[in-house]
Amino acid sequence: MGLSSPTLTLETSKAEKPESGLRRSMGARHLVMIAMGGVIGSGLFLSSGYTIAQAGPLGAIIAYLIGAVVVYLVMACLGELAVAYPVSGAFHIYAARTIGPATGFATAWLYWLCWAVALGSEFTAAGLLMQRWFPNVEVWIWCLVFATVLFALNAISSKVFGESEFWFALIKVAAVIGLIVLGGAALFGFHPLAESDYPLLGENLGTAEGLFPNGVTGVLITTLAVFYAFSGSELIGVAAGETFNPGKNIPKAMRTTVIRLMIFFVGAIAVIALTVPYENIALDESPFVTVFSRLGIPFAADIMNFVIITALLSAGNCGLFSCARMLFSLADEGYAPKAFRKLTKRGIPLIALCVSMLGGLASLISSVVAPSTVYLVLVSVAGFATVGVWMSITASHFFHRRAFLRDGGDTRTLAYSAPLFPLLPIAAFVLCVISLIGIAFDPAQATALYFGIPFVGACYAYFYFKYGRQEAQLSQV
Repeated sequence: MGLSSPTLTLETSKAEKPESGLRRSMGARHLVMIAMGGVIGSGLFLSSGYTIAQAGPLGAIIAYLIGAVVVYLVMACLGELAVAYPVSGAFHIYAARTIGPATGFATAWLYWLCWAVALGSEFTAAGLLMQRWFPNVEVWIWCLVFATVLFALNAISSKVFGESEFWFALIKVAAVIGLIVLGGAALFGFHPLAESDYPLLGENLGTAEGLFPNGVTGVLITTLAVFYAFSGSELIGVAAGETFNPGKNIPKAMRTTVIRLMIFFVGAIAVIALTVPYENIALDESPFVTVFSRLGIPFAADIMNFVIITALLSAGNCGLFSCARMLFSLADEGYAPKAFRKLTKRGIPLIALCVSMLGGLASLISSVVAPSTVYLVLVSVAGFATVGVWMSITASHFFHRRAFLRDGGDTRTLAYSAPLFPLLPIAAFVLCVISLIGIAFDPAQATALYFGIPFVGACYAYFYFKYGRQEAQLSQV
């Protein structure tokens, strides 16, 4: 377990290990919608206004284009790894076998904590939005209702999870497509229900301070936030172990996801930036509501309130799935209690699922009891974790391919191979490092370094003292 020198024999025997018991019941369409569901969330529906306010209309579009390029680079690396190691909770498996078991251990706990914290924030935000229609119902009641529903969807079977996430994500995707199509048509002059002063294409591109109101620095800082907005695309790797015919479905899902994310994210931010005047960006209102309202769409606020709640629940659904599989994977490798390996008759790691839900509810409680301390610390670590996991994926791909070539492997025999090796993984890793360095220059995001780096250090230290001697002995055998 946790071997650091990958070979073709090890990949085959370990990745296809039948006793894991997880069911391969999801296809390419489930993988695509799981990734889309994990990515398209509050970062696009609620925070895109901040992105425009910080970077300006043109700067926001450029920032999202850069984010899309980085997502492509990471997903290309992930595609090759996911086919080579089609196991559930695969991020820590990639790192453990290609870099070292300690890195795999730290990666797994980083990603688990990221989504466990996200669960609490998603439940809280959804509960607050429900008060628009039910002002007399306490937020915590809605949190428990949503937690129960998502737990049930995850506890039945992975196919039920995949199917529910497919429809959750479909609602969000429909809203984004509606914004792009209707908003794009309006920018070319077709807006029968809109006000007469609706802007034409390009009219709102500039600002009083120029194309980049806060300079290039504003664009770079925004790019860091955009990276986090794209987080969730890597969920395909988590679900790889429960996908039938992974050699065919995983690469197909990767390509489809990257193309759709580029169209949806860049297209949506472009329509918003070109529609809403820069000086009128309202940071307390969803830009989607603003655009649909300007288009004259009836009940725009209520429609988008429903869509945003769906987006939050979709992200929570993906997060709970991811958390449980990470704990299962850690236990399967011997780095977490064996109880997390126990499966139901339907192949669900129920104990890992319960612990993950408790982690989400704990972060929910901390957001109420100590909003300025514990919760902010956890959220900072979650943001740091996203880029950290991407760095782990790209580094794992670099060492995996290098070992494959060193052992005489032929890339033409691979079901999927990332292009432009070694340039692609190196470029992706460097861009992620730059984003972490840039965080230090933004006071609002610097907290991620203050707590993220010590957390990673603690993971390495715990692994060394708990498992270090055991791994050293194994390496000598």
